[in-house]
Amino acid sequence: MRLSPVVLTVVIAGLAYSTPPEMAFSRLLPAAPALAAAMWPVLPTVLLGTVCLFLMIGLSLVFPGLGTWWTAAGIIAVTVAAAYGSHVRLQRERTLFQVRLVADAAQQVVLSPMPRRFGSIEIESLYLAAAAEARIGGDFYEVVDTRYGVRLLIGDVRGKGLPAVGAAAAIVNSFREAAYSEADMVSVARRLDASSSRYNAAFPHEGPVERFATALLAEMPHGGRHIEILNCGHPAPLLLNHGGVRALEPTAPSPLLNLAELIGDHYTIDTFDFSPGDLLLLYTDGVTEARARDGEFFPLASWMRRQPPTPPHELLTTLHHDLLRYSKGRLDDDIAALAVRLREPSE
Repeated sequence: MRLSPVVLTVVIAGLAYSTPPEMAFSRLLPAAPALAAAMWPVLPTVLLGTVCLFLMIGLSLVFPGLGTWWTAAGIIAVTVAAAYGSHVRLQRERTLFQVRLVADAAQQVVLSPMPRRFGSIEIESLYLAAAAEARIGGDFYEVVDTRYGVRLLIGDVRGKGLPAVGAAAAIVNSFREAAYSEADMVSVARRLDASSSRYNAAFPHEGPVERFATALLAEMPHGGRHIEILNCGHPAPLLLNHGGVRALEPTAPSPLLNLAELIGDHYTIDTFDFSPGDLLLLYTDGVTEARARDGEFFPLASWMRRQPPTPPHELLTTLHHDLLRYSKGRLDDDIAALAVRLREPSE
């Protein structure tokens, strides 16, 4: 691809030399520097335009009457325009590089690097942005090891762009503080709702619908064989054990973040068995809303049922691969997932 302008120049010059003058392939020479502007720096683009100009002059010596001066003027004009276009492209590429550096820094704030093991608990994370250029969106997760046990958070802010990233950062930062200081998850959820409300008051959402976030809080006591879950309108996690898959649905709904003041702050904590070898998958709705070309959603529950007992890292690697293959690489929404496994005592 990088040599395609040179190949194009050689092909045009060869056709111009080997065909009758009436076909006038030489008039295509300005296309070479125009193509070079899309992939080359300014100086090589100008040099190629100069080569094309000399080729045109050389062809005029072999085939008089080609309209040399008109074509030469075209080469000069296109080369000047191509050089300017190359300059503008390089400036934009540098700007994009700086923006990506900022996005990478934001990712470290919202999605911090995660230890893969907390005692006997293994945890792995996955994040996929819907846009190829993006680094982060409104999906978020966090895991902390506290005196009350290992606490997990996963959620999804309604909306796109920087406001959604800011709302996600406010929730995650609040969780990092509250998870260590609050003795129960209801208090943690109220802290998250308060942080979300403050952020939305400071940066109001533009539109008729209030910005909100779904979230799921989970707690695994040290040495315990159960897991407590508080679900604020988030997709139910899937538990894989003994070849069967179970959706850990809440017995009663808890309010979404930033909506507790409207619908009441009645939170419900459900307790589920979580034995050694069990594999738990927490995810955002981008996973189940990944579509095939025919419009069918990704069948997560049946996919999970086909998975063998495997470490969390391997499960999410397979999920990543199968999601991209199922959607043909076209994701409609950001995706975040956490895989959790309680190790066997012998491991």
